[in-house]
Amino acid sequence: MRGGISRRVATKMSKIFGYGEDAFTLWSLKKHISKILGEFRDETVPSESLIFYRPSFGRRSRKDSSVFGEFDAIIVSLKNVYLIESKWDNLSEFSKNELVLRDEQILRHRIFSWYLTNWDKKYSGHWESFAEKHQDNFKFDGKTMPQKGSLLATNLEYILTRSMEHCKKITYDNIKNVLLFFYSSKKKSKPP
Repeated sequence: MRGGISRRVATKMSKIFGYGEDAFTLWSLKKHISKILGEFRDETVPSESLIFYRPSFGRRSRKDSSVFGEFDAIIVSLKNVYLIESKWDNLSEFSKNELVLRDEQILRHRIFSWYLTNWDKKYSGHWESFAEKHQDNFKFDGKTMPQKGSLLATNLEYILTRSMEHCKKITYDNIKNVLLFFYSSKKKSKPP
């Protein structure tokens, strides 16, 4: 402050350049979330949505059977939970206007949906109680529930609790599996 007059210093945001499905996903979440919600007739105001960008539930591991990968995003509206996988037309997985999801991607959606529908806020801070009660019902192709205190258990507990606080009732009916597909009109590709 100088002579009783304050000066505002304008700061400019750096330009960020990116390509591929990660950058496109982030762009969609920042600029087009209303379109995603609109596809499901979800009238939640975009600013009232909770967004987890690239939440990780562990990478592929032969030693740890509790890991199940990462989503490109999870959107929790007041009405639904959207589990998002993103793909673009520059992938080898995309050919002849067809896109095939890998088995581990489909399994990831099934596992996380199970966690969402079996979680209760009373388990927040009590992962071991949750695991003890539900481990017999956790049947996913050789997968196990993470150990108490592990980073995976902590991440799951946080996201599950925040999701339940935001979207009061979560059932299989309001969990939506979403594929965001990015394509270029210059390549004349079309959605699969």
